[in-house]
Amino acid sequence: MSDAAALLDLCRVHGLKLATAESCTGGMVGAWLTEVPGSSDVYDRGFITYSNAAKRDMLGVTSDSLTAFGAVSEQVAGEMASGALARSQADIAVSITGIAGPGGSDHKPEGRVCFGLAYGDTVQVETQDFGAIGRDKVREAAAKHAISLLTQGAKVKSGAA
Repeated sequence: MSDAAALLDLCRVHGLKLATAESCTGGMVGAWLTEVPGSSDVYDRGFITYSNAAKRDMLGVTSDSLTAFGAVSEQVAGEMASGALARSQADIAVSITGIAGPGGSDHKPEGRVCFGLAYGDTVQVETQDFGAIGRDKVREAAAKHAISLLTQGAKVKSGAA
């Protein structure tokens, strides 16, 4: 069973709904979730917010955070996850914002991805450095990590952790 299918089953058992807020993955997590038949009873919605304007308009990310920290930051990832949770019927939301490549900088290298996970009043953020493994591989690694974070959140939210 795929990780996405296992996540959906876990949420289904506990009556939990999911939302995603994706930037560098461009909807990949949402696509993986919706490849599973019957996912509509768990997956509420996805936000693809590739531009800073979309992050502000659709998720409520503040201009101050974007200016001070940049789109690829734990601050913005946290605001993205909180915004997705607040603007959906979901119980758990994950966000992904990163530099898939090619390119990057010394300060924010290719392969750096920031994640947010929101449920209830809790917002967790973290950064993963996948390295300069290529755009496709960074995006896939980020999407897999997001599914893992959603699974952790579902276990905590359901009391199964």
